[in-house]
Amino acid sequence: MAHLLVIESWVGSMSRLLPRAIRECGHEFTFLTRDLHHYLRSAPEGTAHPLLGAHNVVTAETNDIEALLPQVERLHSVLGFDGVLTSCDYYLSTVARIAGHLGLPGSGPVSVENACRKDATRRVLAEAGVPGPGFAVHEEWTDIASGARELGYPLVVKPVDLCAGMYVRRVDDEAQLMAAVRHMADFPVNARGQQRTPAVLLEELLDGPEVSVETVSQAGTVHVVGVTDKSVSGAPAFIETGHMFPAALTADEAEAAEQTASAALKALGLVDGVVAHTEIKLTAGGPRVVEVNPRPAGNRITELVRHVTGIDLAAAFVEVSLGHEPDLRHKDTGLRSAAIGFLVPETAGTLEALDGGELQAAQDVLELHLTEPGKQVKAAGSNNEYLGHVMAGDPEGLGARGRVETLLGELRSGLVIR
Repeated sequence: MAHLLVIESWVGSMSRLLPRAIRECGHEFTFLTRDLHHYLRSAPEGTAHPLLGAHNVVTAETNDIEALLPQVERLHSVLGFDGVLTSCDYYLSTVARIAGHLGLPGSGPVSVENACRKDATRRVLAEAGVPGPGFAVHEEWTDIASGARELGYPLVVKPVDLCAGMYVRRVDDEAQLMAAVRHMADFPVNARGQQRTPAVLLEELLDGPEVSVETVSQAGTVHVVGVTDKSVSGAPAFIETGHMFPAALTADEAEAAEQTASAALKALGLVDGVVAHTEIKLTAGGPRVVEVNPRPAGNRITELVRHVTGIDLAAAFVEVSLGHEPDLRHKDTGLRSAAIGFLVPETAGTLEALDGGELQAAQDVLELHLTEPGKQVKAAGSNNEYLGHVMAGDPEGLGARGRVETLLGELRSGLVIR
């Protein structure tokens, strides 16, 4: 039995999948957080959050790495950690620093920090010749406006240090750019109380569908698990509305996406102790890297992979964080594809009705999760405002996406927001 240190977490699906994977792999963990109530609030009424089922729960200021290092060192001397990990983007760099400090498995801090900063990722990949969009990074408005004119409209504007599509916008002219930059500046501290950098990333708007490549890196080798597709709506925002695994691509398209993702991971140095989710645009000129995320995919993509291949990416994340070889053998699950669709609110108000009816009992439905009526909702501007999801599988081929779209249509017909 190994003992893992888990530092913070998202409060979504991975916050439940990760404790389960640790337990099913035969290990235990200590959970370290700066705000225990953040997790208590996210648990359904009358239940305990799975992260609080840790062998130890310790409170510490996880946003101050210099103060945290000696605290973790003292804990390590008593508890003897074998690995350290997190599912939350805002603490991936912290985990890498701690792993390096304690001599535990994992990629180097610089590699992880470069992957977590969108501007640093762009620079590293450009220097390595890994294809991506044209880009510019600036902090002052005059430089931002000048950089946008040089790139040419339309373009995409992004914060360099947020996730879940927050404040990522398409802009078609300087007035829209100014509004997007001002909106971003009104959010100077992220959801975990960390001060944000004022840098703004401008990117060429890429054409073509977007996919993600799910990989596991261990002992210098990048193992490709598969390619997931993505649907996006909510312009000028980029809200993920659904995914299917595997993506409906030709063999050549899939191979090109996989090779591009592997090249990006190798350029960043993410070749040891990493489960990654690399987003790729399949443009007319070939694959282009959108983002590299050095952690398992969100939005239940890991569960799509598990339903189709039998590969548990949460378990693989646990094992590579311990320096172990993960089990990446494909198994016959009876499904050829699995897809998920998200219910995205288009208006603000109070959720008065959302009825799944008989969908839960449908033979091909793998998951159905819906928000309870009474919740105050707002029109979605990122991936943080979903009202629920439905997941379905197809044992015959790549029909899961179509089935999910049909099910979402049934859910929308019963959706009432006033």
